[in-house]
Amino acid sequence: MSARNAIFWLGLLIGVVAVLVLLNPILPPFVAGLAIAYLLDPVVARGQRLGLGRGPATGLVAGAFFLIAVVAVIVLAPVLERQVAGLADRLVRSAMELYERSRPWADSLIVRFGGGGLARATQAGDLPAKAVQWALGLVGQVLGSGIALFNIVSLIFVTPVVAFYLMRDWPRVVTTVDAWLPRRRAGELRDLAKRIDERLAGFVRGQAMVCLFLGLFYAAGLSIAGLDNGLLVGLLSGALTFIPYVGVIVGTATGVLIATFQFDGWTMVAAVLGVFLVGQFLEASFITPKLVGDRVGLHPVWMIFAVMAGGALFGFSGVLLAVPAAAAIGELLRFALDKYKSSAIYGADGP
Repeated sequence: MSARNAIFWLGLLIGVVAVLVLLNPILPPFVAGLAIAYLLDPVVARGQRLGLGRGPATGLVAGAFFLIAVVAVIVLAPVLERQVAGLADRLVRSAMELYERSRPWADSLIVRFGGGGLARATQAGDLPAKAVQWALGLVGQVLGSGIALFNIVSLIFVTPVVAFYLMRDWPRVVTTVDAWLPRRRAGELRDLAKRIDERLAGFVRGQAMVCLFLGLFYAAGLSIAGLDNGLLVGLLSGALTFIPYVGVIVGTATGVLIATFQFDGWTMVAAVLGVFLVGQFLEASFITPKLVGDRVGLHPVWMIFAVMAGGALFGFSGVLLAVPAAAAIGELLRFALDKYKSSAIYGADGP
């Protein structure tokens, strides 16, 4: 690659990042619409193969998807609202009970090593309640701000429109982008794009099904076990499974903590822990190999870093873009490494 080409691609990358930074407040509905269109495009393509036109197939698929989403929200929203409030109250009471249980032990240590900190330790009993009160106040301020309200409204009303038009025009978009490729490198870049798409399809579409299955499994298992807020904990654990290991760690820790203070004895605590162990066994042994397979090629540490970095840099939009960006960057690095190994700089034998 010549120096001029390198400068061009570097400038293009800087320009894209600058646009993302400047437009970050309005990006969520467009990123969400793009993600939905990418997920559902194979379904629309299958409808075309069955004889439907691109427009009718898009309308049918998009209508069914958003109808299911609306029904799910209508059915689950009241339950989840109660469970969110209940979970917050449960965590506060659990923190206070944990403090009360550990207070005699802490007081004995304070008396042994000096009683000057006893008053401060007593005042610390109010810290859990103060922390939760501060967090709830912060959430109220965020939700009450005009920007947050605008983002929520745009997510609800703009995302379906963006998703529909992107699904309908997906082949045209691909053709247009293909026409922009440098002609001498078009074949090579098409092959690279195909490899990136395979990585994305293997992870995004497959992992979405894994998250859905585990969320339903955890929610049903924890609810059957009688865990308070089991539905909410299970659904959140399934959703967080998109980030390797985070979903099961957060879900297990939260579920076991609630069960410890809810039930007398350890039998039901073990039952809650068993729900997550069975879910992980099914996920590792059957679900992920069947739905995702070995097509991903993304290391879990790289995925966790990408999601955290995307969220830190671009907020909600960065979280949505983290997975495809990680897959694309990983494939680009493999491509660059292959080029390097076949170059004179590497010094390998052969061309």
